[in-house]
Amino acid sequence: MKKPFLTLIILFTLTIQSYSQHNLNLRKKIDSIIQNKKAVVGVAINGLNIQDSISINGDKHFPMQSVFKFPIALTILSEIDKGNLSLDQEIEITKNDLLPGLWSPIQEKHPKGTVLTLAEIIHYTVALSDNVGCDVLLKLLEGPQTVEQYFSSLGFKDFAVKINEETMQNNWELQFLNWTTPKEANKILISYYENKNELLSKESYNFIWNVMKSTKTGKNRLKGQLPKEITAAHKTGWSGKHKETGVTAAVNDIGIVFLPNGDYYTISVFITSSSESLETNEKIIADISRASWDYFMNK
Repeated sequence: MKKPFLTLIILFTLTIQSYSQHNLNLRKKIDSIIQNKKAVVGVAINGLNIQDSISINGDKHFPMQSVFKFPIALTILSEIDKGNLSLDQEIEITKNDLLPGLWSPIQEKHPKGTVLTLAEIIHYTVALSDNVGCDVLLKLLEGPQTVEQYFSSLGFKDFAVKINEETMQNNWELQFLNWTTPKEANKILISYYENKNELLSKESYNFIWNVMKSTKTGKNRLKGQLPKEITAAHKTGWSGKHKETGVTAAVNDIGIVFLPNGDYYTISVFITSSSESLETNEKIIADISRASWDYFMNK
């Protein structure tokens, strides 16, 4: 009777060792991608099995830049689910809400202001990374602190939102007040995608993931080297370069990548303190994303 049990132990041990070696190979690949780069890179990757988790600088604080628009949208949706707001609610965007000099497809299309539904503003904010839309959402929430308090109440501690886009874009140093870690970014993605505690209603859940899947920014980052037909729900962030030092504070992309067999994995890549070009920073993210795809496809 002992031999079958011993055989099972041996097979289990060999399986764990195989997973560990596979995982180690991916870590080595990522290390080779980021070594000799003049940048600080944070990575968190989580598959459906715990053996498929990898973290590099996973607990380090990174400025989110526009990545924070995803949590802002989730906070708005929580208010919608409480009945305080609605997706079809019309919101007036006045000329005073416009932010000259900042990225805003809303502003480009409606230079004198407009009226949009809340659903439209969320789509502009997340899928197109609209800064005007972002600050309109924060105004509806009565400030950035509402976002931080909401996520803190859910147990997300490695996460801070202190300022809006207008403030962040007008003061380089203040962008670091809006931060998270690669591990926490993945935790947020997983918690909301799995929706086990019914964080969102069915309508809000379907809405935000359709928006995330339609993200248009950062085409050379997480999706840059992946097969064109694959689906990824993601959110990007970018600080631009400091005018005097040439250093980039943030080139980010977080998301969920869906595999052909129906499985998925989460991946968050943050780059800060970079003296590299935007093209090099984006290639770092794309290379890590491709290495992760190959890892999960070849398991």
